[in-house]
Amino acid sequence: MARWLITRPAAEAEALAESLAARGHEGVIAPVLDIRFDSGASVDLAGCQAVLLTSANGARALAALTAERAVPVLAVGGATAATARAAGFENVKAAAGDAAALARLAQEALDPAAGALFHAAGRDMAGDLAGALRQSGFAVQQKPLYTAEAVTALPQSAQSALRDGRLAGVLFFSPRTAAVFGTLVRQTGLIGRLGGLYALCLSPAVAGRLRQEDWRGVRVADHPEQAALLRLLDPLTPGRGTF
Repeated sequence: MARWLITRPAAEAEALAESLAARGHEGVIAPVLDIRFDSGASVDLAGCQAVLLTSANGARALAALTAERAVPVLAVGGATAATARAAGFENVKAAAGDAAALARLAQEALDPAAGALFHAAGRDMAGDLAGALRQSGFAVQQKPLYTAEAVTALPQSAQSALRDGRLAGVLFFSPRTAAVFGTLVRQTGLIGRLGGLYALCLSPAVAGRLRQEDWRGVRVADHPEQAALLRLLDPLTPGRGTF
């Protein structure tokens, strides 16, 4: 059984560990970002024709701030769409995994004249979804509903896993997570432990925040969704750590 370090925030990390177990792998949960929801934020969806979700945390934050569930929801990918449905939203469509795909879905499915769009965002965002849609004539209300705060030290679970020599690699789902992990592992003095590990990345943007020379290999999913990243595990020979 190969072991993989999971750097995602806690809620996503737990679900990912279950997906790894279903594939015969072990996940070591070690979040490097903590999610802080803005419980004092106000959400007014009156006049909005649809909600845009670029993360599962956006779905969770929105669900906690409004009882509205009938508004159409366009989600960045399958995992975010599933979180929105689990929160009770009734009309959810999923894009192909990144902000550009979400913008295309909105442009194809919606009419700028039919009302504004509400983007349930985080305070640190990759890309400019609102800008792209405004160029297409949409009115977009973009509101940060949560903050992803970097932890100040590499989690002990990560330190122990890096030291015990049984990891196959590390999974990365965002550029910021990759950058924070790199900073923390250097601060801890464990950077040399990465030389025998693989970094599996959701997208080229994520891989771009890693120093290639630190790793045994850096692999990038062919599609920016979790299922595609997990397919990178398929060539792995269990227990041998080779691709």
